[in-house]
Amino acid sequence: MTETARNNRPLVAIGWMLTTGLLFVGVTATVKFIGDGIPAPEAAFLRYLFGLVFLIPMIRPMIRAGMNRNALGLFTLRGVTHAFGVMLWFYAMTQIPIAEVVSIGYLTPIFVTIAATFVLKERLAARRIIAVIIALAGAMVILRPGIREISGGHFAMLTNGLLFTCSYLIAKIMADRAPAGVVVGWLSIIVTIVLAPFAIAVWVWPTPEQVAWLFLVAALATAGHYTMTLALSAAPVAVTQPVTFLQLIWATMLGAIVFSEPVDGWVLFGGTVIIGSVSFIAWREAVLRRRAVTPPVVATKL
Repeated sequence: MTETARNNRPLVAIGWMLTTGLLFVGVTATVKFIGDGIPAPEAAFLRYLFGLVFLIPMIRPMIRAGMNRNALGLFTLRGVTHAFGVMLWFYAMTQIPIAEVVSIGYLTPIFVTIAATFVLKERLAARRIIAVIIALAGAMVILRPGIREISGGHFAMLTNGLLFTCSYLIAKIMADRAPAGVVVGWLSIIVTIVLAPFAIAVWVWPTPEQVAWLFLVAALATAGHYTMTLALSAAPVAVTQPVTFLQLIWATMLGAIVFSEPVDGWVLFGGTVIIGSVSFIAWREAVLRRRAVTPPVVATKL
């Protein structure tokens, strides 16, 4: 099989992306189930602490990589921004419905598209500008400022998107300098270190059951990033991106059936508009055969 054929298996890619979506919905459901019994900084810290177990195979490649001071500085900056973004995500999960967390999370690739014009000197063509404007309009449909109250959970998710944008762009830069496993490994270590003092400040001793649930969160998140990698290696982002829309449907059903959250048609519509815009941008990048900048939605998950 040729290299092109190996990288163009859409059905395989869609299957892996469906699996990825289910795994991340599992992450969301588990965190929602834990609720605010554990403070957000502590829950975020434990998720990453337990996640280090899955990164043991990365220790040797990280040592061999031999990062210089500049690279370590970028890794540290990424870890700090990502850590604060993760804390805000855990906080939002205790404040607003699952469907709203997922829908607003779709904005991160849009933020990346905008920021890439300044950081990576990407050209923002007219079609991309229109797609970005439509996506932002979708966000307004979800938030509906002036019509309903915008809570701290909504602001937390918007800020989370900006912080994850910074994290992703640094990862994009470092991907050209170090293997992917090294980039992921340093992120996990630094995020754990940054979260530690915040967790200690609000520490509540978790029950064995809560520890088990948070370990499950770490396992599901790790597996989700792995299956996402398999999906992206089988087909371009333009193929896999639209599949992430199903995650919104699953999250909405989960919130309604398991957590008795009302189904908000405006949130579903706004989320659909955003993911449609993100998918269009990814498709244009593939058509123009340019360096892909707009990430798949799941690439900006915790």
